[in-house]
Amino acid sequence: MSKKYAWVWNIKPECVEEYVRLHLNPWPEIMKAHAEAGFKNYSIFQNGNQFFYEFECDGNPEAVFAAMEKNPDCIRWNNITSKMIDEKLEDGGVSSGVRYMREVFYLK
Repeated sequence: MSKKYAWVWNIKPECVEEYVRLHLNPWPEIMKAHAEAGFKNYSIFQNGNQFFYEFECDGNPEAVFAAMEKNPDCIRWNNITSKMIDEKLEDGGVSSGVRYMREVFYLK
């Protein structure tokens, strides 16, 4: 059974336009890598320079990110986009900056 996860990141104001452009036109290999890693129903919403990320997965979200972070295409993508994130990425990896939000309401 899938479980939902969400987090928020701020993108550096000077990078917002490029960040949005990349995500409106993601590389096909990035889409494939996310699906193969286990991401389902993944959405990103924008509010100014704040971005809200939500996805579902069947297993452990850390394992989903770990699979993605080993993919050479994702490494290239993250080398570009991680510099745009206005959050501390502890080990340089994108998943190190993810702080999952608690779901407090859901209407089925």
